[in-house]
Order: sequence, then C-alpha cells, then structure tokens
Amino acid sequence: MSVTGDSVTTDDGDLSSETMSSDVGNIVKALYGEDPPPIILVGHSMGGSIAVNTAFRHLIPSLIGLIVIDVVEGTALEVLTSMQSFLRGRPAVFKSLEHAIEWSVRAGQIRNVESAKVSMVGQLKRLDTAETATSQLDHEHEMEVVTSTSDTIAEEDEEEENGESETSKNSTDRLQSTDKLTSDTPESSTKPQQHTESLKKPESSTKYTWRIDLGKTEPFWKGWFQGLSEKFLSCDCPKMLLLAGVDRLDKELTIGQMQGKFQMQVLPQCGHAVHEDSPDKVADVLATFMVRYKVAEATHNFERAFPGC
Repeated sequence: MSVTGDSVTTDDGDLSSETMSSDVGNIVKALYGEDPPPIILVGHSMGGSIAVNTAFRHLIPSLIGLIVIDVVEGTALEVLTSMQSFLRGRPAVFKSLEHAIEWSVRAGQIRNVESAKVSMVGQLKRLDTAETATSQLDHEHEMEVVTSTSDTIAEEDEEEENGESETSKNSTDRLQSTDKLTSDTPESSTKPQQHTESLKKPESSTKYTWRIDLGKTEPFWKGWFQGLSEKFLSCDCPKMLLLAGVDRLDKELTIGQMQGKFQMQVLPQCGHAVHEDSPDKVADVLATFMVRYKVAEATHNFERAFPGC
C-alpha cells in the first residue's frame, strides 16, 4: 500500500494509478470484508483519476456510483506541460501555518478561507522534524486539553482550601479564639500555578514545507490521466462529472455527454477546488445524485440541484 497520512511503506515513492486505486480497494476490503455496503466513489482532480481507475478495475464489488470533480483527460494532459514551472513558482517554505493559508487564498488556489484552514494544513509538514502539521495540531490540542484540565483542578483545589478555611474560622469563632487563621498559604497557592505554567505552549518559530515533493512524482503524471475519459465512460455504474466550466470537456466526454452516458453539473463561480470553494452547493449536487438514483430518500424540504450547465 502506498503512503497515506502518517503511514510509511517499503516504497513511498510508488504513486502509480494502479497502486493507489488498489489501495482504495484494499481499504474497503479491510473495513468491510467480502461484503461491503453500497458505496459511491467521489474524487477530485488526481483523486478523481484514482476513483475512475478503481471503478474501471472493479475493485469495489458494491460500487453504485462514481462522481468525478473537475478533472478531464484532455485538459489535464495539457496542463502537465507547465506543471514543473507551476511547482517552482510555489513557496518552498512557509514561516507559519497562517502564512500558508494566506498564500493559498491570495494565490487563488482556494477561494474559501474556511476550507483553506483545513486543506492547507494537511499538505504541510514541519521543516525541522518532518512531523506532519496535522499531527502537530493534534498534539497541541491534547496539550490544551491537559492545560485546561490542570486549570480546573487548580480552581477546585482553591475552592476546597477556601472551604476548609471557612470551617476552621467558624470553629475558632465558637471557641472565641483570638488567633486568625488563613487558609491560603504561599506554598499551597503557588503549586497549581507552577504546574499550569509548565504546560503552557511555548512561543514557536516553526517553519513548514510541503509534505510531498510533487516534482518527484512526474514519472506518474501521464499514467494518472491517459485514457481517463474512455475509462470513465466505460464504467457501468451511474456517473456524474462535476466541473467548474464547460470549456474543460474534451471530445470524448462531449460526445458521451450528448449521448446521455453520464450526468454533468457545472458550478461556474468556482475555481479548480470546486468542493472547497463552494462546499454547500457541491453537497446539494451530491445529495441530488443520491436521491435521483434512489440511494437516499429526500426530506420533505429537500431542494434538488438542477443538473446541467
């Protein structure tokens, strides 16, 4: 299996469409065994290519739908000629996660800031330790939980000490003692504070770089997209192509669309990352697809997305 997330393999450099589509089939089998539930595959860009190859190779026996987002063979192959120049134009290092998110929006990679906060973090790793940014955030979240718990414990300790102090004071009053008791000694009041301060997140000057060197994946580029249109059209399950513009259609898909071989939906006010730029509209389109093919039942107030251009 090829590398995904924080996992490692004997050959992390094998990013061929055959290997990655096999990964999808193996994951489904590992999760559900030999009798998986009905599944709809959804893939964007290169992920759309992997989804098509998975469906084309019949790696998921219970596949009931295929949705490909903004990837077309002809356009993709044309773009590959300038891909190395595009990659060289990207920043190699980001001074912070915020800097990376800001760059992705300003450069037009993603038009939705909230989406960028999620997707950009997943593409980065620490420059010094190579730890993925997502793992780092998970650790920081755990630290925040521990710190919050420590603060709560400290407050409870103070309340208990104050309660004990009040009890002692009442007893002393009854005995008409002239000695005044104080419950908060310097030693007891500083311990929780010192413990809490030790858990506080230190100031960091951590820098980040890309998790995957896409330039090194060039040997696989053509294999991801060559023959994609023919494979997509030959898949025997219900299919939909979701695009950011009709100009992306190549000849084979244009003919196939005219013959009604697949459903097409265009969201023209989006960039290439259609599902990130307009997640609500994409969700409506996917829901309409499922209702149309009776995979799901519509609620009484469900409004179908009108298919077409």
